[in-house]
Amino acid sequence: MPALLSALPLLASAQEAAAPTVSPGDTAWVLMSTALVLLMVPGLAFFYGGLVRTKSALNTMLMSLGALGVVTVQWVLFGYSLAFGPGPSWIGGLEWLGFIGVGTTPNPTYSALLPHVLFAAFQAMFAGITVALFSGAIIDRMRFVAYLTFGVIWTTIIYDPLAHWVWGDGGWLRKLGALDFAGGTVVHISAGTTAVVLALFLGPRRDFKRIPNVPHNVPFALLGAGLLWFGWFGFNAGSALAADGIAANALLTTHVAAAAGMMTWLTLELVKGGRATAVGAATGAVVGLVAITPAAGFVTPLSALAMGALAAPFSFFALHYRPKTRLDDTLDVFACHGVAGIMGAVLTGVFASKAVNPAGADGLLHGNASLLGVQILAVVATIAFAGIASTGILYALQSVMRLRISVDVEVQGIDIAEHGEEAYHGGDLSDLTGRKTALGDAVVLTAKELAGVPRVA
Repeated sequence: MPALLSALPLLASAQEAAAPTVSPGDTAWVLMSTALVLLMVPGLAFFYGGLVRTKSALNTMLMSLGALGVVTVQWVLFGYSLAFGPGPSWIGGLEWLGFIGVGTTPNPTYSALLPHVLFAAFQAMFAGITVALFSGAIIDRMRFVAYLTFGVIWTTIIYDPLAHWVWGDGGWLRKLGALDFAGGTVVHISAGTTAVVLALFLGPRRDFKRIPNVPHNVPFALLGAGLLWFGWFGFNAGSALAADGIAANALLTTHVAAAAGMMTWLTLELVKGGRATAVGAATGAVVGLVAITPAAGFVTPLSALAMGALAAPFSFFALHYRPKTRLDDTLDVFACHGVAGIMGAVLTGVFASKAVNPAGADGLLHGNASLLGVQILAVVATIAFAGIASTGILYALQSVMRLRISVDVEVQGIDIAEHGEEAYHGGDLSDLTGRKTALGDAVVLTAKELAGVPRVA
């Protein structure tokens, strides 16, 4: 008995050593990164909202915030379990429904140093912003309720399986060795592909190619791009899931690629039209950020510079070619996120280096051509899955609810019809005359009409 008692302290210390422990430093960094990714949602709202016309500014911004709300509810109820729960190679199981079993102790499968609930919260932000991204393709067309309904079904059927394929324990693309540090395939390629499907399914706006889609507030767009750039440090560097050298490298490669994308875009604008635009600067920076996302923790800063510079021309061409087609992808989601995401995923297979991150792989330039093949396979699988499944969801939804707004609502403005609010109430004087222009902008009062407007006391 005395011998047993003397052994108890040793047994207790052995259990403590075996139990997973939370790292305060890593936890603090991922807490901040989660908040930074959340900030990207209002950043996207300002970016998209500034690029549209006045009559749809409110709806455009609300689609970003609404996506975060509905996807967060889905994530807690069952989305996280489907994406990251133990299961077969194509989908997670139901073990963590309602976050049951997702507590404050670490889950060594994903991080032995973070509270499990923090990892789940961090991933929730990624799911929310992905739905917000493809909203830019359907400006002035889709009913808000239909959009939210599509978003929650899309997350369940498409995003959650993709996240499991690439990041989940046992996911088939993960087992093949596909690299996606922070969401090139899972977030950007899936959103870009879905944007094309939505734009084709709903059809173009009534005034497409008749009235230009002129940004109503370029400073909003610049503010949004700045918030996105800032938040992207959490998006990419936070994906290291630790406050370490990999996170530091990811932060720098993120910044470098954004700068390279912006400068390349401005150079292309100067060559093409002789002017460098503010919208072009913002767009180029976002393209660089998208391109580096799958590679941020696997490549050097010099490689990041090349990736931003190489992706920008492809997105630039796609953005300027798209208006010549019948595809009404209003804010060119596919050009900015789809094309740049594809370039980033493929170039990861070229520039990745185990010298940067031993947990990654060497790419083509470091003697491993097979990684490039795996990356291309991941791109093709993502496009095919997101495209086919998105189409199926839309056909199913169309059978039970109306997806597109009416012609009258489109002309009047979706903000008033869908939300009963205006971004700039009373600013266009149309409430005094009852007249609306096709753009929903200010009307010019004749002297007779102005005389008939009562003065406000």
